Amino acid sequence: MQATGFDAWAVSLVVFLPLLGALVMLAVPSKEEETHKLIALVSSLGALAAGIYILVQFDYDNTSELQFLVDKSWIDVINSRFIVGVDGLSLPMLILSLVVVPLCIVYSWQHIPEPGNPKAFLMLILVLATGMNGTFVSHDLILFFVFFEIVLLPMYFMIGVWGGPERKYASLKFFLFTLFGSALMILSFLALFFVAEDPSGTALNTFDMRALSQWAGAGLSLTTAVVIFGGMFMGFGIKVPMFPFHTWLPDAHTQAPTVGSVILAAVLLKLGTYGFIRIALPILPRAAEQWAPWIGLLAVIGIIYGALGCLAQTDMKRLIAFSSVAHMGYVMLGISTLTTLGINAAVFGMVAHGLITGILFFVAGSVKERYHTLEIARLGGLLKAAPRMGWILGFATMASLGLPGLAGFWGEFPAILAAYQPAPALSEELFRVYMVIAALGTVLAAGYLLWLYQRTAFGEPTEEFADLEIADVNQYEWLAWTPFLLAILAFGVYPNLIFSLTDDTVGNIVSAFGG
Repeated sequence: MQATGFDAWAVSLVVFLPLLGALVMLAVPSKEEETHKLIALVSSLGALAAGIYILVQFDYDNTSELQFLVDKSWIDVINSRFIVGVDGLSLPMLILSLVVVPLCIVYSWQHIPEPGNPKAFLMLILVLATGMNGTFVSHDLILFFVFFEIVLLPMYFMIGVWGGPERKYASLKFFLFTLFGSALMILSFLALFFVAEDPSGTALNTFDMRALSQWAGAGLSLTTAVVIFGGMFMGFGIKVPMFPFHTWLPDAHTQAPTVGSVILAAVLLKLGTYGFIRIALPILPRAAEQWAPWIGLLAVIGIIYGALGCLAQTDMKRLIAFSSVAHMGYVMLGISTLTTLGINAAVFGMVAHGLITGILFFVAGSVKERYHTLEIARLGGLLKAAPRMGWILGFATMASLGLPGLAGFWGEFPAILAAYQPAPALSEELFRVYMVIAALGTVLAAGYLLWLYQRTAFGEPTEEFADLEIADVNQYEWLAWTPFLLAILAFGVYPNLIFSLTDDTVGNIVSAFGG
């Protein structure tokens, strides 16, 4: 049912207020740095306020129903419509994005990287926010694709201009990998437009996700469905990124400025996994069953490969980047089981990874600002030199390795458990092998994370920095980091905050798989 009154505007405000802030900043001279910071913060907080309104007014008794729905004419010539709305699947992802952006702006208040220029830097963050928020609320394939692609250019420039010494290589690699996947994804969307038919054989000729999900590939040959799913697999899989498409991620994270790494880890990687759950599984369920064993295989390879990659790293930021490959492997393993438990775990894992890896990159950025290096062998004694930062790093590493009572546990443990009994169409024996491999990955995760923490935080500061006065956490860092820390603890203690939201929507999706 179409939303009315302010409800009809709420989702649009969430998406377009950051873009409006970026447009206002265009008219303000670059030298007015404080004004630009204020405009960016106010516009992002305005979007968050609209998100809080959605959170308060959301009908939690009907989480699978699309709420705050706006369905308007948009591009009539291709029958694409402006369809936005929120349900139990999109709400946690949307709130994550809405919270991360203003916290990144707060952190940037005193951390604008070289070569400076807060105006351009903050405008890029706001354009990123529009793309991320829009992706999570879109229910038309072309609209989804537009928002999905909007994030590409801002992140390209953020890495390429404000990144590290190898920024040009990293930004180009990120751009080309993602663009290649997107080209295959849009071909799949176009194919769906032409092949979808109603029961009478009449072409649907629509990009409406709701109509395509109801169609669910009925009457489509399995070979065609598998090929179309393959295009979406490439588009979403590269964005995740899944092994073996992951190689752009460590370079992008290592070279990106701190805020770029946080946004990339906390939200951008989730666009791919969200696309799998929102689009690929419900629209082509039979093809999903054919692809699921291969997705599970690549997921567990990614878990082990990412962990071993972490053990080989000498740079703190690059180690955290490789850990994302492993952690997103658990998310994809959960999705590949095609079960309610597995996909619920995947959504929880998306949120948990966003919070945990986001705070890890924040701390890494602050360490680099103080020590001017992230080489693990040169660091040490953080608990003595900056005890509060040391304890925050310890908290984040414990959450990342899946310690019970913190958010990371509920993203990994249920995903592993779900592999014991996947959807009826899948091989139990195969997925139980995946389960064992994934469980071994948790041991490796404990190894590389504890190794990182021991080398950077324990003992005395290295001789190189023994006489250096290291500033502890400042007020801007506290403001930016505290919500992450509280959320990691809250979701770890009471995971039903997310599971209760996603369960009904996920149940509708997996009903096509006998779940």
